[in-house]
Amino acid sequence: MFIVLYRWRIKLQLEQQFIESWSEITEYYLKNFDSLCSRLHRGNDNLFYAYAQWKSSEQRKQAFQNLPAGITARKKILEAIEESFPEIELEITSDFLKSQIS
Repeated sequence: MFIVLYRWRIKLQLEQQFIESWSEITEYYLKNFDSLCSRLHRGNDNLFYAYAQWKSSEQRKQAFQNLPAGITARKKILEAIEESFPEIELEITSDFLKSQIS
């Protein structure tokens, strides 16, 4: 499994646009590239955090390369980002995360 952690500072007036666009792209990857999902969080430091799970780094690369130009959510995400931090690749060493909340 390949996991990536993302971090951004989002323009205050564009937070909702960012959330909606992130959700749209995530759903697209789920339906079209069999991604293993992602989660988006807002930290108490006012940064947005997300992590995405893929079967492999190659699967992620293919999905990113094949995002259709007609999906405007990518442009809206970039427009909303005030500052972007380097991606962090994660390795699972112990896993107790439930996929569904009961």
